[in-house]
Formats: sequence, structure tokens, C-alpha cells
Amino acid sequence: MRLNKTQKTAVTALEDIKARDITVLDVRKLTSLYDTLIVASAESNRQVKALAHHVRDKLKEAGSTILGVEGEETGEWVLVDAGDIVVHIMQPAVRAYYNLEELWTPPSPVRRAKPSATAAKKAA
Repeated sequence: MRLNKTQKTAVTALEDIKARDITVLDVRKLTSLYDTLIVASAESNRQVKALAHHVRDKLKEAGSTILGVEGEETGEWVLVDAGDIVVHIMQPAVRAYYNLEELWTPPSPVRRAKPSATAAKKAA
């Protein structure tokens, strides 16, 4: 997936403060609320909050409008909503529990196998 300017800004901001396991998901086919979902991990409440502030500030500098920031009180999971892009910064245990990547990844198509000749005879 090629990253546009806003996505690159968010990912770079996360990398600046050593976020781990950064995942960028294109969710345009799954929702009309936003285009891109970014999920990253941080080791402590302090790092989660620092990453959220840094992402928010860098996106503002790049010209994005920040619609909201949620979860800063506890620092276990902070969401930065910049309209077309939403950034989730979580501690590893919270990330594993909610498993947003699986939730927002489209299911792979399932191919049905043609019934074999013996299975068709048994059914008859």
C-alpha cells in the first residue's frame, strides 16, 4: 500500500517516539467513516500519551484537522481522529485483547471445492 502525505506524517510521528508494530490498514471498502486506520503499540501509559500528542501535533502541522482525541485520561488506548485517518495507540495487552487488525481486515474469499464423484454417488 502506498502511503499518502497524511499517512506518512502519522507513521513518521509514531516512529519518532519509537512506537512498535505499526500497522496501516486501508478500510475504504469496509466503512465510509474514514479511509485509513493506523494501529501502533507503546510500552507504557506515558509513551501512549506522548505518541498521541506527537501524532496530533504533526498532523496539525501538516494541515490536517484533528476532530478528536479519546482515551488520554488512562493512557492504555488513545485514539486520534483526523477525519480520513484514525490512529489507535495501545499498550500491547489492550491491542492483543481488541485485535483491531483482525476486525478491520476484510475476510479472504473462501473457495468452495467441487464435490468429488464419490461424494456425489453417496448423496444419491
